[in-house]
Amino acid sequence: MYLLAWIFIGVLVGWGAGRILQGNGYGPIMDMAMGTGGAVAGGLLMHAAGFGGVAGTIVTTFVAVICAALLTVLFGVANGRRIYARQRT
Repeated sequence: MYLLAWIFIGVLVGWGAGRILQGNGYGPIMDMAMGTGGAVAGGLLMHAAGFGGVAGTIVTTFVAVICAALLTVLFGVANGRRIYARQRT
């Protein structure tokens, strides 16, 4: 159950990070894959740390969102791509 939630969250966050960040992007599929990887990794780490129950679900979901966004951004920076945040007008 948790794994499916983390995958869904990762797809949404990866897609959103790809839409918000501009520069030489990887495309929506790769952004969603990186988001999914980060969300699953973050969720599994928090679950292994002992967070469970209703409060644990909230914490692991929050960490999954953070890890998905971080992995998407850090993967681009590690490959030498310049990443800029878009300005809203």
